[in-house]
Amino acid sequence: MTDYYRPLVQFGPNRSADAVVLAGGDMWFSQAALLGRGGRRDIVAISAIPDSVLARLTAPRAAIAGLSFERPLLMGILNVTPDSFSDGGQFNTPATAFAQAQAMVRDGADIIDIGGESTRPGAQTVDDDAEITRTAPVIAAIRRGGYSGPISIDTRKARVARAALGAGADMVNDVSAMTYDTEMASLVAQGNWPVVLMHAKGTPDVMQTAPSYGDVLFDVYDALAARVDYATAAGISRDRIIVDPGIGFGKTAEHNLTLLADLALFHGLGCTLLLGASRKRFIGTLGNAPNAQDRGPGSVAVALAGVAQGVQMLRVHDIADTRQALTLWWAAMTGDRA
Repeated sequence: MTDYYRPLVQFGPNRSADAVVLAGGDMWFSQAALLGRGGRRDIVAISAIPDSVLARLTAPRAAIAGLSFERPLLMGILNVTPDSFSDGGQFNTPATAFAQAQAMVRDGADIIDIGGESTRPGAQTVDDDAEITRTAPVIAAIRRGGYSGPISIDTRKARVARAALGAGADMVNDVSAMTYDTEMASLVAQGNWPVVLMHAKGTPDVMQTAPSYGDVLFDVYDALAARVDYATAAGISRDRIIVDPGIGFGKTAEHNLTLLADLALFHGLGCTLLLGASRKRFIGTLGNAPNAQDRGPGSVAVALAGVAQGVQMLRVHDIADTRQALTLWWAAMTGDRA
């Protein structure tokens, strides 16, 4: 039976002498939860963690697209679609998308994630050419406007990714973890591009139709581990891979909460960890916010809960609110304004 080690992440000035650093950042741990299928949950010392697992938990995460991960970073969501669940139709021209990108950068975004196909529950697949027409001109316009920071293309399709990268994008964010398009892995490997591998159970049109798991935490972890292995076998370096457990993608509210409660487990994959829970339906359900635009406070709360478990990147809609909350959380935890 497989053992899983979830570091009990801590932060702040009162670090124990036997603690080790989590992923080369400012957080640390001196114990881990030893987890297993069937309900196993024991607390163990660092000495009980296998060397191979401990090495992946502690190894510094390499810079990606010019970004270092000593502190959590913000990925701003820019959907250039007519039908995304939260902001569909608001930024689907180059001019409005460019203005929104500028606003997010001013508000503190570290990277802009541009998507031309809605992956909301029930969404239908968009033709490659239509998705390229939506995304590549926006990326080119943002570059012409003088933005030199990182841009990510949110797509499952290699043709769309290739066009976006040619227009000035720096990274691929694939919600299918390169299962949808068999050409994606070779594209990413040949260009040595960074890639986000996200877990999703099923395609967007059917993913929320009674999703079920044997144990969602371990099933998602194992699935992502298999995709990381696939990527590295294709020639993509592990230090170019970001993993995302895929909150809301083929998961019930209960599944989402289970993943969030033990999110630190995913550091064991040895990759940068991204959390994308912004304005998701479960936040509206628990927070009594039926409209996606009203889920900002709940989204910030979930983001900070992720940061407390060592998440290195947050994919969010509300950049200014999240940046302010993150700045104050960091200062309050450390007692330092720096």
